[in-house]
Amino acid sequence: MRRRDFITTLGAAAAWPAATWAQQPALPVIGFVGGASADVAADRLRLFRQGLSDGGYIEGQNVTVEYQWLGGQYDRLPSLMAEFVRRRVAVIATPGTTPGTIAAKAATTTIPIVFGIPEDPVKIGVVATLARPGGNATGINYLSGEVVAKRLGLLHDMVPGARRIAVLVNPGNVPLTEAMLRELPEAANALGLQIRVLKAGTSREIGAAFATLTGEPADALFVGNDAFLSSRHVQLVILAARHAIPATYADRQYAEVGGLMSYGTDATAMYRQVGVYVARILKGTKPADLPVIQSSKFELVINLATAQALGLTVPPALLASADEVIE
Repeated sequence: MRRRDFITTLGAAAAWPAATWAQQPALPVIGFVGGASADVAADRLRLFRQGLSDGGYIEGQNVTVEYQWLGGQYDRLPSLMAEFVRRRVAVIATPGTTPGTIAAKAATTTIPIVFGIPEDPVKIGVVATLARPGGNATGINYLSGEVVAKRLGLLHDMVPGARRIAVLVNPGNVPLTEAMLRELPEAANALGLQIRVLKAGTSREIGAAFATLTGEPADALFVGNDAFLSSRHVQLVILAARHAIPATYADRQYAEVGGLMSYGTDATAMYRQVGVYVARILKGTKPADLPVIQSSKFELVINLATAQALGLTVPPALLASADEVIE
């Protein structure tokens, strides 16, 4: 072999690994939209990543996740979803946010969507049926929106003398707020309760809502199920304690930081299942072939220390029915 030919061959061989690397396909991208903020969702993100891992996907190794946190700013959703569509992400994941799911469905009929929502996905037009979703969306329905009357009844059991109930909702979360406000009046009338609706979509508005209770006090507080409100669970619990008002919540994380009581499904497990479904879709399964999973386990958590601080005696029957009592 002539020297020139040898050098040419050697140069080509040296360049081969770089050329091969350049031709490797880019990692699939998951567009993740959370209704709260990253700092309060660490445990739930861990479960989402665990679900991905169970399906063979490790973030940063064979899949990329682009996180977008709304912090209650639902008006950002159209532009966020338009950007995901423009970039042709592999999957859109919307755990814990009904508005995010609706916005994703409105933005694309082709990119797979995996949701985790408390609202009935059939009623809001996201899927055709639970067993056969059809289209490009599937996920988990954790049914917190279906237990409004039950949660109000449990609050009445805890505070039987209460008559005026303040209801705190996020007006930006239109689907859940409207659904809850449709159910509450009938449930309240059956129990002889009067409902007053307070609205808050920012931290400042939460403070303002509680401030109104100073001049127009309520006997108890019913906090709506909403990702932004959940992200402010510490603020809400502190304000409820400051105003000495018994309150009920949809998520156990409130009771864990001092909230009086919570009743609902375990939303944290939903994040893992969203990860599992995302992984299955990345492997080629179509959303239409993945039935919507419904959570069937509800848990009542009572913070006994908070009840005692409020001067409440928890009825024995209510204590006996609790899945967990925090002392």
